Amino acid sequence: MSWETATVEPAANGAADGGADAWGTDGAAENGAVADGDAFAGGEATEPKPQLTKQEALVKARDAGWIETTAFNYAEFERTGGHDREWLGAAQKYEWNDEFGEVAPRVEKLENILFGGEFQMRRGEHIGNLEIEANIDGPVRIARVEKFEDAGLHPVILDNIQLARYDKPTVIQSYTIPAVVQGHDVVAVAQTGSGKTAAYMIPIISKLMGKAKKLAAPRPNVAAPNYDPKLHRARAEPLVVIVVPTRELAVQIFDEARRMCYRSMLRPCVAYGGLPMGITAGELEKGCDVLIATPGRLCDLMSKPHLLTMSRVKYTVIDEADEMLQADWEEELNTIMAGGDTNEDADHVYLMFSATFPKAAREMARQYMAEDHFRIRVGRAGSAHKNIRQEIIEVDHNLKREAVYDLLFASEPARTLIFCNSKHAVDELDDFLYNRGLPTTSIHADRNQVEREDAIRAFRTGRAPILIATGVSARGWDVKDIKHVINYDLPSGMYGGIQEYIHRIGRTARIGHQGLATSFYTDRNDDIAQELTNVLIECDCTVPEFLQQYVPEDGNLQFDDDTDDEAEAGEEGGAGFGDAAADGGAPVASAWGAPAAEADTGFSADASAGGSAADDGW
Repeated sequence: MSWETATVEPAANGAADGGADAWGTDGAAENGAVADGDAFAGGEATEPKPQLTKQEALVKARDAGWIETTAFNYAEFERTGGHDREWLGAAQKYEWNDEFGEVAPRVEKLENILFGGEFQMRRGEHIGNLEIEANIDGPVRIARVEKFEDAGLHPVILDNIQLARYDKPTVIQSYTIPAVVQGHDVVAVAQTGSGKTAAYMIPIISKLMGKAKKLAAPRPNVAAPNYDPKLHRARAEPLVVIVVPTRELAVQIFDEARRMCYRSMLRPCVAYGGLPMGITAGELEKGCDVLIATPGRLCDLMSKPHLLTMSRVKYTVIDEADEMLQADWEEELNTIMAGGDTNEDADHVYLMFSATFPKAAREMARQYMAEDHFRIRVGRAGSAHKNIRQEIIEVDHNLKREAVYDLLFASEPARTLIFCNSKHAVDELDDFLYNRGLPTTSIHADRNQVEREDAIRAFRTGRAPILIATGVSARGWDVKDIKHVINYDLPSGMYGGIQEYIHRIGRTARIGHQGLATSFYTDRNDDIAQELTNVLIECDCTVPEFLQQYVPEDGNLQFDDDTDDEAEAGEEGGAGFGDAAADGGAPVASAWGAPAAEADTGFSADASAGGSAADDGW
């Protein structure tokens, strides 16, 4: 059949009246040349137009508005053995057994309590500034989840996400959620205020949703009319254990667990130092499926097998992992990770989260996690983000009290968190400002638990919108509308250095909001000057004149991120994918560390609460 003589007959089964169907010819142009124009007209093959060269065809396609062609990356396909694919037939979906599973009905009154509070953090309009490049290392490449609905989550957890008003995953959530849903151990490092708690809470509860009666231990029906706490007791046998360094962070994560566990029939509990053991035991004896605890109290409970057993644990989460690796916690952490009657089944998943990640944390990950665990890092480990406007003010050490007083009046009244390096400085500044009529409260490790909880409550509700604190408040706190963080004392090397600074200023500008961090710089802060200058430049903040001498002449910023050897990423296991989330770039080595910050985490008691009963307003 030739182009000149072929005649196209109507199809055997009949064609539309508008003309016969043209099913093609066997006279395609040789050597892959491109024919220009229609080959057929009116059912009769016409003389073909002159053939175009490849370049002419490309120009024609571009002129018509078609985008550039993209060749399939066969080299990458071969490198990954053909498994690195997002198969359409393997799109993520919710998997379940026994149909929907067993979930509780909706309770409107409880929903209003859990999700309707006016002090609950909501996503800010500047969330786009947290869209920072992510580096992913793991056994296979993992697809980023752009919407919660595409993450293979249980429908009820999707309802809870909607009730919590989480509209789309943050970067750390978009990679962590699918990794946990697929059952992988995960080490995740991301900036403060980037949504790390929800990144592990959502997929864990989703995996357990509808399975409480099958997986959870027997427990009493506390809603039954004949329930007697002295007679109807159960031993706590949690499925999930979340370990955090401070009491206040434990309570905060417990609140998040309450929301995500809604309708799951999973019962969350919290255990921390300062809470009377009788209350803790009473809550555990009602049943506990998700346990949030500080290390000391958890180890204490693990030594009481009539109260707690770890034999059912399927998920162990270490939050603020860099802080947990301080020498103070070494014995407790080893007990939690490897001791007691911990479930050692193959389905036990370990997760570690932090904003900074020193070498010691990487070593612990290699020791306890599966060799094919995922390592997810958003931005540089230990970096701040651009939603925080950082200002450094040079102040004479002896004039700082007057300076902070003036600063509070120069700023618009708002929730303000002031950091000092010592408990004595906190007490002194609290008294000074409170006696000048400012609504302050204060918190540090020598406050008893009642005082600490009152201070937090007053700060959250705005009853005392100025909170003065030590480093005990620097990590993980997620309080709505903290507009201003003031470093009355910049943290020296003795008090955690630049990493402590990053954690402190991260209490403002949470989850897409903007905030201000003002720091008083004195002649005693020279040890942090270079690193502080680097952070200011990295975040596009103004470097004051007195720090200009630390600005690198060549413009290259050097961060002491504790990365001994870039090859270490490959030694940690996994394929070493460095997935550049912003552009899908080539694999890169992971830099996992920064020196751990020291914080005031000791717990003693019996000190005055200072101005915790301050009046509302200014």
